[in-house]
Amino acid sequence: MSIGSVIELDFDVAAAYDEHASALLGFAVNTLRDRTLAEDCVQETFLRAWRARSRFDPARGSLRTWLFAIARNVVVDVQRSLARLPVPASDRIDDVDRHSGTVSRDTSPDIDERLRIIAALSQLSPEHRQVVVAVHLTGRTYAEVSESTGVAVRTLRTRTFYALRALREHLDRKDET
Repeated sequence: MSIGSVIELDFDVAAAYDEHASALLGFAVNTLRDRTLAEDCVQETFLRAWRARSRFDPARGSLRTWLFAIARNVVVDVQRSLARLPVPASDRIDDVDRHSGTVSRDTSPDIDERLRIIAALSQLSPEHRQVVVAVHLTGRTYAEVSESTGVAVRTLRTRTFYALRALREHLDRKDET
């Protein structure tokens, strides 16, 4: 009888699951931030462990260490497969901030609503549109906009007030039709 077959006889999946599954689940949830995926990873970990039970060598490390090594590989495989999935339309890359290099994503759930807002913005004068976009869409402060355009903060606030009122009127009119 070879040593591999002795180890196979000593590997009790049920006992290993009872002892280590919760720790492996915690590891997977913390890594993936998705409990359902983490549960699938734990299941796959024990399946792989069962298939590779002849390669487990207690002289090289504990059962827990071996299971965590398998779980790490399973989690990495899941992360790689998620990275290969196409990005849904609502999560597509919308713009890259040239200053910080951050990517903003289009997260609007309704493309029709987005088109209505774009149409309403196009009805504004360039000065009004500029301040609404800068302050309300890109998150710049009035002071930053004032510094870059040379327009007083009070004037920018007044433009914003009238621009938002015009947008509201335009969008309300579209709702009635």
